[in-house]
Amino acid sequence: MSKVIIIGAGGVGTVVAYKCASNSNVFTEIVLASRTKSKCDDIVKKIGAKNMKTARVDADNVKELVELFRREKPDLVINVALPYQDLTIMDACLECGVNYLDTANYEPKDVAHFEYSWQWAYREKFEKAGLTAILGCGFDPGVSGVFTAYAAKHYFSKMETLDIVDCNAGDHGKAFATNFNPEINIREITQNGRYYQDGKWITTKPLEIHASLNYPNIGPRDSYLLYHEELESLVKNFPSIKRARFWMTFGQEYLTHLRVIQNIGMARIDEVDYNGTKIIPLQFLKAVLPNPQDLGENYKGETSIGCRIAGKDKNGNEMTYYIYNNCSHEEAYKETGMQAVSYTTGVPAMIGAMMFLTGKWKKPGVFNVEEFDPDPFMEQLPLQGLPWVEVINEPLEVDKIG
Repeated sequence: MSKVIIIGAGGVGTVVAYKCASNSNVFTEIVLASRTKSKCDDIVKKIGAKNMKTARVDADNVKELVELFRREKPDLVINVALPYQDLTIMDACLECGVNYLDTANYEPKDVAHFEYSWQWAYREKFEKAGLTAILGCGFDPGVSGVFTAYAAKHYFSKMETLDIVDCNAGDHGKAFATNFNPEINIREITQNGRYYQDGKWITTKPLEIHASLNYPNIGPRDSYLLYHEELESLVKNFPSIKRARFWMTFGQEYLTHLRVIQNIGMARIDEVDYNGTKIIPLQFLKAVLPNPQDLGENYKGETSIGCRIAGKDKNGNEMTYYIYNNCSHEEAYKETGMQAVSYTTGVPAMIGAMMFLTGKWKKPGVFNVEEFDPDPFMEQLPLQGLPWVEVINEPLEVDKIG
């Protein structure tokens, strides 16, 4: 018997709920909780699983979280709420003796800053409590780390360069919309870029470095260098990596809207006074933009996310390796009612939970996904809807950039 609480009823939370319900041999009891219980009720009604129920909880409130955990006594909490809430949920897990998994690292509300230090500081506490905390178990971060660990285990004696490439070639028919929480998405994209080179972090202006990269079944797409949190843990856990970068595709129309949003001050995360009321412009913008959960029905096309790695193979010869997944928006919607961006995050979160509950990823402390055995996770990916493809010793394109 195993019981999980899923915190968060957005697009990703919906996918996690669907996939947990479809693996009832592992997830025997499921509680879906969020600040708005009616959203959870609607999701559970659509899924129709008898082993699911809902609860209301404010994930900013440790006391409420503790009350929920003590009442339900889960084996694991799957946190797909906002990154701001990671630490309150971890605190509640420690107080109640519950294991923890999330998909994105903590960031403070008032500063758009992505760093694992806040969560890594919990290592000793979780270790002493005999609890497991699994960090960053979405796709990127998440599968990107598992892909890298799999490459290190099976192909490379020394990985030297790593480029994580993320392409969304879908079309949702909206003038401007974000594929996940608008507040988090816009904060991420409008920050300075950063990449790792020869033991140092190099900072770039937002979207300053870009190149046209080819993606399988999609073709060339403008790809921009961003900072992404998994780079921090991957260069730490695989110290032979000399250069690590993250790339994401954006269309010109999207970037034009983004520039206007910034230029008129709507990307601000500090308070402004509006008719005597304090509001945060980016949070107001989130309220008027399309809800990412509602994009799936008309979404066409697919995503392509993978890792392009170069280095020395097990015999010391030069080697290139590209491993990726392509995910159809239409197929994701048919299965879960959500688009592929939510699907590619939610499915790995469920698989990570499965790895813990079946004892394959279970040890006291706080860990990033690449610190566990990648093989059982990789076996589950195609079975759960995310097949992967390997391309060995073909040009990576990224080697020509920078």
